[in-house]
Amino acid sequence: MIAITAGSPDTATFERLAHQAIRHLPQVFRRHLTDVVVRVAEFADAEQLRSVGLHDPWTLSGLYHGHPVSEHSIWTSGELPPMIWLFRRPLLREWRETGVSLDDLITHVVIHEVGHHFGFTDAQMHAIENEAD
Repeated sequence: MIAITAGSPDTATFERLAHQAIRHLPQVFRRHLTDVVVRVAEFADAEQLRSVGLHDPWTLSGLYHGHPVSEHSIWTSGELPPMIWLFRRPLLREWRETGVSLDDLITHVVIHEVGHHFGFTDAQMHAIENEAD
């Protein structure tokens, strides 16, 4: 278990870094993200974990909830806006274990979740990431 101390980055820091990551995306992508809400929680809840087939809350650092851009319609109404969830405690653990800067880690997770907003599957996102390496 990671001890969360007074010096640990707080929810506001995570939100700021997530919005910074979105602002640095090319405009062609940003224009499709204006309605996406960023939320930070300590851990994914049981329903969020089930939705991706996981049980351990330490294993999920981010989640996209919503319909991909390709499925948006003018006839859709009454739905919550699409959301990118960041799970603070798993991200803090990964940050401390890997030594990757927190802004780089959050940017990586945000971009992955933005990929889901554009309709990419996890397998497709991992393939793109592997090509970039």
